[in-house]
Amino acid sequence: MFIVRAQYLITMNKKDEVIENGAVVVEDGRIKDIAAFTEILKKYKDPSIPIYGNSHSALMPGFINTHTHAAMVLFRGIADDLPLKQWLTEHIWPREAKFLSHEFVYDGTLLASLEMLKSGTTTFNDMYFFTESVADAAKKLGIRAVIGQGVLDFPTASGNGADDYLKKAKEFIEKYGSDELIIPAVAPHAIYTCSRETLIKSKEFALKNRVPIHIHLSETFHEVEECIKEHGKRPVKYLDEIGFLEGRIIAAHSVWLDDEEMEIMAERGIGVSHCIESNLKLSSGVAPVARMIKKGVKVSMGTDGAASNNNLDLLEEIAIAAKVQKGITADPTVLDVKTSMKMLTVWAAESLGIENETGSIEIGKKADMILINLRKPHLQPVYDIYSTIIYSAKASDIEDVFVNGVPVIINGRHQFVDEDEIIDKALWWAERIKSS
Repeated sequence: MFIVRAQYLITMNKKDEVIENGAVVVEDGRIKDIAAFTEILKKYKDPSIPIYGNSHSALMPGFINTHTHAAMVLFRGIADDLPLKQWLTEHIWPREAKFLSHEFVYDGTLLASLEMLKSGTTTFNDMYFFTESVADAAKKLGIRAVIGQGVLDFPTASGNGADDYLKKAKEFIEKYGSDELIIPAVAPHAIYTCSRETLIKSKEFALKNRVPIHIHLSETFHEVEECIKEHGKRPVKYLDEIGFLEGRIIAAHSVWLDDEEMEIMAERGIGVSHCIESNLKLSSGVAPVARMIKKGVKVSMGTDGAASNNNLDLLEEIAIAAKVQKGITADPTVLDVKTSMKMLTVWAAESLGIENETGSIEIGKKADMILINLRKPHLQPVYDIYSTIIYSAKASDIEDVFVNGVPVIINGRHQFVDEDEIIDKALWWAERIKSS
């Protein structure tokens, strides 16, 4: 058992309660009690109970990154300032063909998980290959992960085609389906890399095994044009017509949607992972997030992989997303600070189907929480704690991180791994890749 106190306890519950000078009691990985710090001290009098936090911090749910390719952090900065198709076909896919392996994915995910934890992310939703290596790295770092087996119509270093990838997804579910930190998923890559048959097989697999689906959707205008040329309709309408839009689906990017597509997605309960920095950097466009939310689409935040972002910092992501939406709509009220905070937490959990476990600070939920040090020049004074976090806070202000009721990051350092060893291994990979 331990206690976490803060000047501001931001619950993100249905009432959007903020408890000033509040505290949380954690036991066996879950939140046992929530109250004013003085009340908690009266109730839990044992002086041996550890207390984290202080009177100048903010405690809130950990961030949830709903679209990553974690291991691709090892390609960070390797091919910048290029359009998506050229970036993929000329730089990323050839290097993946050469270096993709269990070791590469494990080491890359270690580095990505460390970066995410230190910037406040307690859960990430991954789409990649060698899923056991992703899971092993996530568990070693103590971060929660939804891990989707990538599915394509063509072979890679990790599989021979759609049926082989789905077989691997089944094996992964059997191994990690009851794990405390790992949630298996299936991840058909996109409509341009998966045939109609593969998409339907993936959907049926997800429904049968009760796992989420993670897919790229309408990321570029070229993708939409090609879909219209080949199928006579836009991507969302195509997926709806073939019966793909069933179950728990999170669609990454969703940049080029029209109003009818947004309405279909809202009706089908499809979540969207908004990846503003990757989309801007690759000139893919700007997703109509404000319109999506108005139509009832549940939007959350993703970073994409660090090869196209080039970091995994969700605080930076949401600050840019909110400001860009205000700019393109000429409406300063859209993506207000409370909506932005929901995109980082509760809406993300709902999109992934884990809202009963995480996404808010409530009794009975898993203790996935972060402490932000407010005693910084750029964070004072505080008039609205939501505004302070969304518009002013930086990843470096996050000092303590708890996942599954475990203090993983304390005073900015990981408690169970050698951070320098992880960084040194990334440098080793960089030398191999550069000399290839």
